[in-house]
Formats: sequence, structure tokens, C-alpha cells
Amino acid sequence: MTGIGERLREAFRADGRVDADQLDARLEAVYRFLGIVDGHLPDTPLGPARTLIERAGTRLSLSRDHTVVALAGTTGSGKSSLFNAMARMDLSPVGVRRPTTGMAHACVWGPLDGGTRLLDWLGVLPRHRFVRESVLDGDDESTLHGLILIDLPDLDSVQHSHRLEVDRLLGLVDLVVWVVDPQKYADRVMHRSYLREFHQHRDVTVVVLNQTDRLPPAEVPRVLADLRRLLDADGLDGVPLLATTIVDPVGPDGLRTALERTVAERQAALRRLSGDVDAVVAGLDEMVGAPRPALAPDDPAIAALDKALAAVAGVPTVVAAVEQAYQHRAASATGWPLVRFWRRLRADPLRRLHLRGPEGDQRDPAESLVAATSVPEPSAADKSALALALRTVTERSASGLPSAWRDAVATAARSRLGDLPDALDRAVAGADLDLNRPRTWWRLVGWVQWLVTLAAVAGLGWLILGYALRALGLPELRPPAVGEVPAPTLLLLGGVLAGLLVAASTRPVARWAARRARQRALAGLTSAVAAVSDEYVLAPVRAVVAAHADARTVLEIARHR
Repeated sequence: MTGIGERLREAFRADGRVDADQLDARLEAVYRFLGIVDGHLPDTPLGPARTLIERAGTRLSLSRDHTVVALAGTTGSGKSSLFNAMARMDLSPVGVRRPTTGMAHACVWGPLDGGTRLLDWLGVLPRHRFVRESVLDGDDESTLHGLILIDLPDLDSVQHSHRLEVDRLLGLVDLVVWVVDPQKYADRVMHRSYLREFHQHRDVTVVVLNQTDRLPPAEVPRVLADLRRLLDADGLDGVPLLATTIVDPVGPDGLRTALERTVAERQAALRRLSGDVDAVVAGLDEMVGAPRPALAPDDPAIAALDKALAAVAGVPTVVAAVEQAYQHRAASATGWPLVRFWRRLRADPLRRLHLRGPEGDQRDPAESLVAATSVPEPSAADKSALALALRTVTERSASGLPSAWRDAVATAARSRLGDLPDALDRAVAGADLDLNRPRTWWRLVGWVQWLVTLAAVAGLGWLILGYALRALGLPELRPPAVGEVPAPTLLLLGGVLAGLLVAASTRPVARWAARRARQRALAGLTSAVAAVSDEYVLAPVRAVVAAHADARTVLEIARHR
């Protein structure tokens, strides 16, 4: 046993202490992580994290004055004999048949006060609990006071229930002593299914090569070296590796020294939980992956989505109707008054869309749209374009994220699709098309048209009066003349020609202004549709991306030891 003290001091070095407050902060970070990702990630991969939070809370609420150590090994490794040798009593049955140890046995050093609830939580039956305390011992066992040593069932037992019991207790104890023998120290089941899975718990792992009395003294170092090689391959480099035998009274002293130090430090439970956090964080880290910023507002995918939604909402149809309605109303306001009546008999292009105002609204129905419109249904091409735009936004938002988060982003992007039609309809309904306000130039041109119309009517009336006087044989009024043209004729012809000229000259202006009105309507409707897109598609996506960022932040806290 030469050099055991040095090896133990290296394995359990003082700078490996776990700060209880730091551990609490890490556990709190895992708890916050679960809250952040709730509803975004599937429950199954989060099971270990939830189990950790529950188990850590229970373990830390129980006795911190006790250290739970389990002896684990295969059939014939001598762990039960080693258990009895450590207790210096025959407590656990020993044999060579399979299985020998069917139920966990526990030995408690020191008073049982505080340890009973811990043993209840561990599920060790009262009849399999023993107290290692005797007046005859004096202070011989005082260095192990607070130790709860558990002899586990054989991990390779032919009884499935025994293996389940081993797996359950291995997830609860503070420190595990793996007991192997010279014949089966390289057992594949133990290395592949157990030791390799404990690479995150090197600080609470001890490996014991038992029954070294069966080896020639010269072979012991060679077997230990080979076992160390296997442990290094399992990721357990640096864990204490001891040689024991119960044939020699001092054979278990190395293990006893290691347990005395563990009990004195009162760190095993904290180290175990810290290792559990490491293991959970490693699993969660694979689920979180690299950081991913949210899409920029000017991202082309967002512009494509807004355009596709605008098409589905019938914005192109509405803005075309706005342009036509502007020209129709401008012509009605600036055309020759004598033909305005006939123009007004033609339906307003916006009214042909059956865009209805809200009940009781006194404004022009075309300016106060509501959701119940008769805008044509979107075409198959529009629907396909929208599906493609949604897929593009989803892919760009989730680019670089693990599959679980990509699924969460895709789900979020489609989470409110059922509400989109009504929302888009309301957006179009609430948009100000700016057609209800009469234009000043309409009034000016309209007044001019009335003036020239009145002039034409006056000239016509004057001419009719002259003809009437001549027909009645009454003295005829001689009207003034402009050159050779009588004033009544000039008023009539000039008024008609001026009215037609004004109407013709204002038509290009009306077309230009109608295009401007269309652009303003398009801008307003596009903005309204973009607001719907942001609320119903992009906001849920941003929430998932923000949750991913928050999850990474708290995961960094949980990772920090």
C-alpha cells in the first residue's frame, strides 16, 4: 500500500471543493432553463434536467452530515465481503451463486439520527439497515461517523429487478466505489454500460481492484496498469485506483483511508450533484447549440413575407381600385357639370368591391373598410407564394439551430396562421386610403367649370330670348359683339369649348394624382399588413429565438463551476 496517501491527496485535492452557494446557483440556472424552454422543446430530452432538479432539492434538504457511498460490482467481485470487512461485521450475505446480493444493505457509522429519512429516500428497507456503533469500538470508528455504506445488488445479476435497483441507487448515492476482481476487471458490460457513463462524475468515483491475494505479487502492478488504461479509455482518468484484499487484515486500509477523507470533507454530496449538473448541461448544450441572432428588420425574407401576405389580403386589387376611384371622383368633381350626373350613375370602383363601412359610420364607406369585405379570394399562386415565404422565414430564423429549436421556430411561425385571414382583413379595413378628403384643386377646377357653364347657359338664354322676340314681332335687342361674333354666341360657344378644354387638360393631372394616391394607399396597406406579419408570424418566431438566447445565457451560468 505504499504511496496510497499521496495518490489520495492528489485524487481528492483541496482545490476540487464545491461551493454550496455556487452549486445552488447552477441548479437555479438549470431550473430557469427548464422554464425558458417550456413549450418550445419536447419534454423527453428534458427529463434528466427535471429529474436532477427534483433529486437535488430532495438530497440537499436531507442530512448533509451523512455521506452515502455505494459498493458496486459484478457477481464474484467480492464487494459484499469488502462491505462486511469495512463494517467489521457480517452484514451482507456472501456467496458464489448468482445472484448473491438481491437487495441493498446499508451500514451507518455513528448515530442514526438524520440518516433515517435519507435511507427512506434511498429506499433501503429497515430490515437491511445496520448501525455500526458499539461501546467496545471506542474511538476506532469515529473517523467514519456520518458514513452510510451501501452494498448494491450485482450489476450483472440475472434478475432484471436487481439491475433496475442498481441503476436507481447509482443515480442517488454521493460516491460510488466500483469493485472489480482480477478475473473480470475488463468486463465489457461494466465498462460500457456503467463506468463509461460516469465520466462526468470522476470526483465521486473510486475503483478498487479487489481480491489481489489471488494474484502473484509481481502481477498486481501489471493488472493495475492495465485497469488504469481501461479507465482512461472510459474517460475516468485520474480517479483513485486502489488494490484491496480481505485476506490481509490491512488489505482494506487504502479504501478505508479514502472513505475517511471523504467523510471528513463533507463534499461528496455536493461533488455528486455538481457532476450531475455537468452531465445534464452537456446534454442540454447539444440541444441548444450556437447562438443565433433574430432576423434583421430589413431581411429580404421579411420583405418577401410581407409581399406574400399583401397579395393574399388582396392589396393589389384594393390599390388598383383606389387609383380607379381617384380618377372617377376627380372626373366627377372637375368634369363639365352638365354631364356629371351621368358619370355619377357609374359605380365607384371601390364600391364595386363591396367594401362596407362599420355600422353607424358616417364616413365614406370606401375610406372605412371592415373585415367583411368582398376582396377576391387569393389565388393558388398567392397561397403558394405565402407558404414559400413562411418556409423561408422559418429556415433563415432557425439557420444553425439544433433540430429541436428549428422545429420550435417552425411551430411558432405557424402557430397563429388560423387567425391570419381575419387579422389581414381587419388590417385592410383599418387602413386610411385618404380618398375621403376633397382635393383643393378639384374645387378650383369645379368652380371654373361652373363659371364657364354659367357663361354658356347665359349665352344660350340670350340667343333664345332674341329668337323669341323676333318671333313675336317685338323690338329686338341688339346684343353687343366681339368683332363680328355676337356676345351670346361667344358666351355659348366659348363656355362649351372652355368646359371641354378644362376637362381635357385636367385628365392627365387626375391620372398623375391617381397614381400618387395608389402609391400612398399601397404604402399604408403594406404597413398595415407588415404589422400583422410582425404580430402573427414574426413575433412568435422572435420569442423562440429570444428563448434560445436566454437558454444559452442561463446554460452558461449552469456550466460555470
